[in-house]
Amino acid sequence: MDGPITQAEALGATPLAGGERARFFAASRFGGIDCLRATFLKHTYATHTHDTYAIGSITAGCEVWNARGRRLYATPGEIVFNHPLDAHDGAPMEGGYSYRMTYPGLDFLREVAGAVSGRPVTGTPTFPEPVVRDPEGARLFIAAHAALEDDSDGLGGEELLLRAFGRMLVLHGRITAAPLGAEPGPVGRVRALIEARFAEDLRLDELAAVAGLSSHHLIRAFRRETGLTPHAYVVDTRVRRAQAWLRAGIGPAEAAAAVGFADQAHLTRAFKARLGVPPGAYQRAVA
Repeated sequence: MDGPITQAEALGATPLAGGERARFFAASRFGGIDCLRATFLKHTYATHTHDTYAIGSITAGCEVWNARGRRLYATPGEIVFNHPLDAHDGAPMEGGYSYRMTYPGLDFLREVAGAVSGRPVTGTPTFPEPVVRDPEGARLFIAAHAALEDDSDGLGGEELLLRAFGRMLVLHGRITAAPLGAEPGPVGRVRALIEARFAEDLRLDELAAVAGLSSHHLIRAFRRETGLTPHAYVVDTRVRRAQAWLRAGIGPAEAAAAVGFADQAHLTRAFKARLGVPPGAYQRAVA
């Protein structure tokens, strides 16, 4: 599968093996930030993106993935950062891995950055390194994530997560003026067209004409800049849009049709490949 998809879709394309588990939940005190706790022994994520950041930490084992043009590894004591629309995959090393992940939006991280700096932040929080060694920060994040999942001490979970994100921004982040995923030029024009017409059966020659490139050149340029082919980006965009429909309470079958999948089965495969759980399970957790 070669299209961009959500985390739930990335999880759904491949059945989970025995001993594997994945649970989504929403941190309601932060406006419903998606959170994931998972253990994977064999499951591999399809290459996908998110509309949000993806920030998390490994609790056991080792994960290997490709992102930002690099092959990366994460183990306990490290924190992983993916920006919105960063194309990435994911797979277990021998013995598997367990991890906890959050998907905060741009506005939320701006608020945290503003609270830390003491002044409003209008730029874009970025993390130059996709994985950093920070045992204390990882411990703080994992404690916050577990408290939010347990939900028996909501105030404590809130404080812990804000402390964790504040630490990450101070030690590992910076604020940039340029918005993420808004590059100009041929690829930027094609991305904008796909974002506007993702539910349609787009033609490669049409996309190439918008870019002013040959079809072959477009595929290579698009993959180089986004980590995905144009078709993969269409699929990924459909999955991300389906996530929003599911969060709004729209059923998987209707969401599949609305975003351009042939049927619910196609959505389920794409969704699980990118998010690790099928659409129905995701919706029950966050809607």
